[in-house]
Amino acid sequence: MLQIYNTMTRRKEQFEPLEPGVVRLYSCGPTVYDVAHIGNLRTFLLSDLLVRHLRRTGVEVHNVMNITDVDDKTIEGARREGLTLREHTEKYTEYFMEDLATLRILPAWQNPRATDHIEQMHEIIAALIDKGHAYESEGSVYFDISSYPRYGRLSGSVSGADSSRDFSRLDEDEYELEDARDFALWKAAKPDEPTWDSPWGPGRPGWHIECSAMSRAYLGDTLDMHVGAVDLIFPHHENEIAQSEGATGQEFVRFWVHPEHLIVDGEKMSKSKGNFYTLRDLIERGYDPIAIRHLLMTAHYRRQLNFTLEGLDQSQQALGRLWDFVDRLEEIPADAEGEDLAEAAAEALAKFNAALGDDLNAPAAMAAVFELMHDVNAALAEGKVGHSGAAQVLAFLRDADSVLGIIEHEKGSVDADVEALMTEREQARADKNWARADEIRDELLAQGIVIEDTPTGARWRREG
Repeated sequence: MLQIYNTMTRRKEQFEPLEPGVVRLYSCGPTVYDVAHIGNLRTFLLSDLLVRHLRRTGVEVHNVMNITDVDDKTIEGARREGLTLREHTEKYTEYFMEDLATLRILPAWQNPRATDHIEQMHEIIAALIDKGHAYESEGSVYFDISSYPRYGRLSGSVSGADSSRDFSRLDEDEYELEDARDFALWKAAKPDEPTWDSPWGPGRPGWHIECSAMSRAYLGDTLDMHVGAVDLIFPHHENEIAQSEGATGQEFVRFWVHPEHLIVDGEKMSKSKGNFYTLRDLIERGYDPIAIRHLLMTAHYRRQLNFTLEGLDQSQQALGRLWDFVDRLEEIPADAEGEDLAEAAAEALAKFNAALGDDLNAPAAMAAVFELMHDVNAALAEGKVGHSGAAQVLAFLRDADSVLGIIEHEKGSVDADVEALMTEREQARADKNWARADEIRDELLAQGIVIEDTPTGARWRREG
């Protein structure tokens, strides 16, 4: 089914779900204080590819992607915009869901909101206190790292058994690797912050406890897979492990999957550098969102992806060629005879499956598609592809697209003036007025329309 790299063991391992036929997968979702940028979207696209691949193999996938709607960032964002926390986070949740749909990222099985699961957080915190893993202090509750000797296994950074460290308390939600200290599970109420009642007084949850509560509520004590960006390994995922396993006594996650960072033009993405892009920014520049999806898959998920506008242009051109290829196959008449392409399609399918099975290698899977397109295009140029062969190739492409999500498309249309020129050219060819036909071809090419004369008639496509 799948060999995938497990961050916990630092090697590729054969994946099998704990319960045969059912995969319990949790993805760290967005913190909804702003519009997601393309680096965020690369992580969510990995979850989509993983879910699509697993479902294609015949298993049922219960995939949960949370919505973090209370933390330091969301509270500050609501304050800055003069909105309630719910109003602020609802707005950006809607933007996020729209972006996922635009990128053809399938809806999750569940999208729980943190603020809807406060009671579940209280249950875990109470269990941690009872088992000696957490303690109260001035209305807040902290996880005692020294009580959990296995702390640091995922990141390889620190050890809870290291008594020489000063594990003083830390209230911030996010912090650097060297700041491994007792972290807040429940934060005592502060002025101008939203609060909830709790056994320890009014307050709000710490960031880390939210995912432990939501994943447990929908997927149980042990998850098959947990996906999240590499920068969440520490402290977020390290803390999730400690508090979840400390409360339940069970293994929290069997496979940890972490995609690498996305950089832009060779540098870290930053608004101050002018290289910060959201999906909406790129669409406004005229790029097809499916070309963005394609580009985000051109590097293996465990490698950094260098995102450039030149690369996006190339993705757009590559998809144009692929979509034109599909159109040509679909236009072959039912009575057209040609070569049997079953063997070529089967070979492409074997390469495609092998690529996905080897650590979800999407670039190699896409290469199998484009290699088949190259070979069949040569046969198309020679008029050797009949209806049966086209159907064999199209069946493979539809199967591949159930994972890739880049092949399905609507053929574009042309305006009335261009349509009139095409009609005039067809008449010129029928009248054997080759000079006028060539003149119209050049005129259309100047407008970005490429005309191809085939045995079944003229076809058009947009240049590039």
